[in-house]
Amino acid sequence: MPERVANLERLRALFAAHFHVDVPSDDTDLLETGALDSLQLVDLLLLIEQSFGQRIPIESIDLDHLRSLRRLAQLLAAPAAAAARLPAATPPAGGAADGAVLESLAGESLSGPQGAPQCG
Repeated sequence: MPERVANLERLRALFAAHFHVDVPSDDTDLLETGALDSLQLVDLLLLIEQSFGQRIPIESIDLDHLRSLRRLAQLLAAPAAAAARLPAATPPAGGAADGAVLESLAGESLSGPQGAPQCG
């Protein structure tokens, strides 16, 4: 089975299990239909890292890559994604996302503006 087809099947299962979304087709626009919101996009990147054992470098991410299962599968099969594969012995860090990655996606520090009260 080609890698892209296997990735499509794994992504479809991931969406069903983690987001409780049955994506009607491989080309359904996940953002336009509301199947994914901005917070779920960040969660999706973490789930891909954990489930597929590869990081998608922030600089290679374009919002259009995340719009459909087909585009996600193509991104995962791309040479840049293959170069970012995690070593097999590296387990997910307790399910917690890397703060630097989240800061990059959010465009600002997770701690908020200087002097702002902290949650927690």
